[in-house]
Amino acid sequence: MLELMSEILDIEVGELGEETILEELDEWDSLAKLSLMAEAKKRYHKMIAPDEMKEFKTIGDIILFLQK
Repeated sequence: MLELMSEILDIEVGELGEETILEELDEWDSLAKLSLMAEAKKRYHKMIAPDEMKEFKTIGDIILFLQK
């Protein structure tokens, strides 16, 4: 899942970790959020509502959501 986030954010996998704070990343913008929503639906058959997206603080939060 770190690879997915690496693709979406266009950041090397080694620079990301579960504790990475999303709001500290310039790449975490509306386009990245839309890409995450699309990939979550495509790869994991999970819908991410806008309210749920606002709750994500770290990459780990996203991973936990997708693993449910």
